[in-house]
Amino acid sequence: MSLSTAPSSPTQPGARAPFGEHLRHWRQHRRLSQQGLALDAEISTRHLSYVETGRAQPSREMVLRLAERLSVPLRERNALLVAAGFAPMYQARPLDHPDLAAARQAVDLVLKGHEPNPALAVDRHWNLVAANAIVPLLLSGVAPWLLQPPVNVLRLSLHPEGLGPRLANGGQWRAHLLHRLQQQIAATADSVLQALHDEIAAYPCHDEAAHGVPPASHIAVPFELNTELGKLSLISTITIFGTPVDVTLQELAVESFFPANAETQLVLQRLKQPA
Repeated sequence: MSLSTAPSSPTQPGARAPFGEHLRHWRQHRRLSQQGLALDAEISTRHLSYVETGRAQPSREMVLRLAERLSVPLRERNALLVAAGFAPMYQARPLDHPDLAAARQAVDLVLKGHEPNPALAVDRHWNLVAANAIVPLLLSGVAPWLLQPPVNVLRLSLHPEGLGPRLANGGQWRAHLLHRLQQQIAATADSVLQALHDEIAAYPCHDEAAHGVPPASHIAVPFELNTELGKLSLISTITIFGTPVDVTLQELAVESFFPANAETQLVLQRLKQPA
């Protein structure tokens, strides 16, 4: 099975690199010329050039304006601010921090309220943050080491010692996940996501012939998993926090799975029933 690799991007500067290097990295990653970014930010091309080369020092307002125009994630906006000599602006507190109690409660309500359908929350690297009671019921036979924290849900779903051999549409699902990773890498320039993409792309696929075959669902690529009670066919939605000003919340995503057919709904209801 031939899979495209994620698009390459300029190497991300180190934490102590000058502001100009960080700015140039993000401008090139967004494939913008100095003139294009200067027009977007309503500054002169000469001034932007001076900022990139270190001949001019940006104000805090200028740093935030350029970061906004470049759609830089909050975590990296902090890095831009620090590189320019300013204090970071966005906090990165764990989800169990008292200040994020309302957000954690919202996540728990979404996960619990979605039962008997599976739902889970992940961080920016697809590590499991929380899950409802249905998710563990789908993991029988998974190698114990894959369930040791931090549990990476992409590795868990595709690894040969994870759910990979039980996927009924492994080729389609892997191609779908790799495409999602490519989109995230393009948005964030995250080297950890790039490494995860390369790792997953190297996994053996159990249904090479299914690559290129249209998915069974006409509305989305389903997650199809063989279980002892029958095959599950699930479609998913992603929920994120609107207008977050906390790094953790911006990077948190809740994925909720829904039955793609009546048979899957019955299997999920049987899974939920106590033995």
